[in-house]
Amino acid sequence: MRCPFCGADDTTVADTRINDDGDLVRRRRRCLSCDKRFTTFERAEVRVPQVIKKNGSRVEFDREKLTASFRLALRKRPIGSQAVDAAVGRIEEALRALGEREVASEVIGEMVMRELQKLDKIAYVRFASVYRNFEDVDEFSQVVREVSHPPQALGH
Repeated sequence: MRCPFCGADDTTVADTRINDDGDLVRRRRRCLSCDKRFTTFERAEVRVPQVIKKNGSRVEFDREKLTASFRLALRKRPIGSQAVDAAVGRIEEALRALGEREVASEVIGEMVMRELQKLDKIAYVRFASVYRNFEDVDEFSQVVREVSHPPQALGH
C-alpha cells in the first residue's frame, strides 16, 4: 500500500480489525519512510453482471433504469417507493448471487415480472404486455386470466 503522505511503497500493517458484520476489514498502517500512520478499509467487491441485450450488445447493469421501469409499470398505482426500492434491491442481489459475468436481459425481465406480480397485478399486466410484446388480444387476455385466477397449489 502506498503512503498517502509521502508516496513511499514501504508500509506495514500495525493493526487489523474486522467490523461487527464481518464484511469490512480496517487496517492501521505505518509508513516506514515518513513514520506517519493511516487507515485503510477492505471490502469484498461483488459486481453485478453485465447485461446482454436482445441485439447482442453488452451494457452495464443500471439500477436507475430498472427503477424507472418499475415506476412506469406502477404509475398511478398505490405502491410506495420503499416497496419499489426493495424489489429492485432483491433483483440486484439475485443478479450478484448468480456469480456470472454476464446475464441476458430476458433473465432480468423475468425477475421484474415476478416482483411486479407480487407487488401489483395491474402493474404486472402492464409490464407483461410490453415486455412480452403481445401480438393480439388473446395473449393479453391469457395474462389477465392468470392473474385473476392463479393456479391452486396441489393438495389444498
